[in-house]
Amino acid sequence: MYRSTDSDRRFLRQRAAQFRDQLERHLRGELPDELFRPLRLQNGWYVQRHAPMLRVAVPYGELSARQLRQLSRIAREFDLPAAPHLNLGLPPGGYGHFTTRQNLQFNGIPLARAADVMDLLAEVGMHGIQTSGNCIRNTTSDALAGIAPDEAVDPRPYCELLRQWSTLHPEFAFLPRKFKIAVHGAAEDRVAGDWHDIALVLRRNELGEIGFRVKAGGGMGRTPLLARTMSDFVPWSQVLVFIEAIVRVYNLAGRRDNAYKARLKILVKAEGQSFVEAVQREYEALLADPLTQAIPQSEFDRVAAGFADDPIAGPLPEPDLAGWPSSSAFTRWLDRNVHPHRVAGHRAVTLSLKRAGFAPGDATADQMDAAAALAERFSSGELRVTHEQNLLLPWVPARELPALWHAARDAGFARPTVGLLGDMIACPGGDLCALANARTTPLAGQILERFADLDEQHDIGDLALHVSGCINSCGHHHSGHVGVLGVDKDGTEWYQLSIGGSDGSARGAVPGQASPGRILGPAFAADEIVDAISALVALYLRERQPGERFAQTAARLPLADWRAATDAVRTGTARHDSAPAHEAVAPA
Repeated sequence: MYRSTDSDRRFLRQRAAQFRDQLERHLRGELPDELFRPLRLQNGWYVQRHAPMLRVAVPYGELSARQLRQLSRIAREFDLPAAPHLNLGLPPGGYGHFTTRQNLQFNGIPLARAADVMDLLAEVGMHGIQTSGNCIRNTTSDALAGIAPDEAVDPRPYCELLRQWSTLHPEFAFLPRKFKIAVHGAAEDRVAGDWHDIALVLRRNELGEIGFRVKAGGGMGRTPLLARTMSDFVPWSQVLVFIEAIVRVYNLAGRRDNAYKARLKILVKAEGQSFVEAVQREYEALLADPLTQAIPQSEFDRVAAGFADDPIAGPLPEPDLAGWPSSSAFTRWLDRNVHPHRVAGHRAVTLSLKRAGFAPGDATADQMDAAAALAERFSSGELRVTHEQNLLLPWVPARELPALWHAARDAGFARPTVGLLGDMIACPGGDLCALANARTTPLAGQILERFADLDEQHDIGDLALHVSGCINSCGHHHSGHVGVLGVDKDGTEWYQLSIGGSDGSARGAVPGQASPGRILGPAFAADEIVDAISALVALYLRERQPGERFAQTAARLPLADWRAATDAVRTGTARHDSAPAHEAVAPA
């Protein structure tokens, strides 16, 4: 992973000291809330429903065991139980929540202790800078970056260049709204790129030169839109100039009078091809300006050298499978949680953060320490945060897989459900978030309880279930094969269902094609929603064709069929048998 420089460390210490001064003046009453608020937001501190929330950036998802242990320390020593008198069913303090955008959130740190936390983060090269506010947020990337067999170009050096360029960029500190960038260099989109303000896809042209396909204008929320192509090939050395052109056009023309219409996606939709042409004009004007600089090869080499300590010295022999565990649990874990690697004799392994009693993505202080210990023992001290709210060990020698399975199982990380219904995505929801209309944590627990049988989950096969507590879509419900949106009806929690969404990965109805889900009709009451989800699964198992995944069946069957299945829940006539029409054929 990237090796930070003395300049990086000095900057973070100075920023932490600056925030301490701002906080102390605020607590003394010298800095009123209306002036302190933008300062705390610029450092990742929100005020949520019951307590402050800190969002910590994990740039492009790379995390060291040392950093994770520091996050564990912060959770244990600073994170207090969130409103225990409300009996929310949350972990009893001392935990963090890994998000879909490769960040970590703490939900119970008293504001008076915020500066101490920032000092501890700075000690290990971490911060909350630009994880909030109308600015360029944390750049995300493929959790398999640098190790994926289908990768054409390692995106991590380019992500780091983006991080250094965008951090405290004075022109883009006060954009019309927040701005999110995702980067990958693989054949499969594992970053949900089309759902971002900018998606950068590394590729090589017919001459073998490296560049980017650039898309812009994606996003979820009230108006789910997919990004459109701005350029099929921007030379890598000019990509920052092209991004600057996009953000400049947005900064000048984006709406500032209506927060719901201020995102880049609204401008791109409204302007269409005119926006593409405006970006091209700005790009050409910037290139013609003698003050504009492309990325020098020497600068790229400097950043790329920061990744030179990747632990792979060379290929290893593939392991002898004789003597490996023969249990179905181990076999399923190998199938679901273990991933191919570009270097022979190595694998990447997902540590699942989806288990009963915890919201998806939650990890206690003890669990963070346990994951750090696994990284130190099996992955040269490195982890990745995944888009699906899990952790991943990127450098595991294949011969160590049986030992890792035993250790991960003992630590509670080995549930073989990656990509299955039990691997759901969910935001923190109404238990914590001031914007949420409905709770997600109890719902996630009820779904895991309903589908606790691993045989059933594996028979169902690939199914992306995404849950958001409100229309802001932090749980990416629009891109779920089944999406759940929390809505408020006269102060009561209800849940709207959608079907057939895709994030653009290989698991969609059309592999590689992102799409928003189709709404199934009126929302369901809290005591109906799990039955409604079960009705969708039962219909799939009855109607799937040989080898057909859930997303493919969702695209093939008329929406009316799915709607009838869920409407039957309201009338009490739902079919609860889920016998598949083709029992002998498992889904692909």
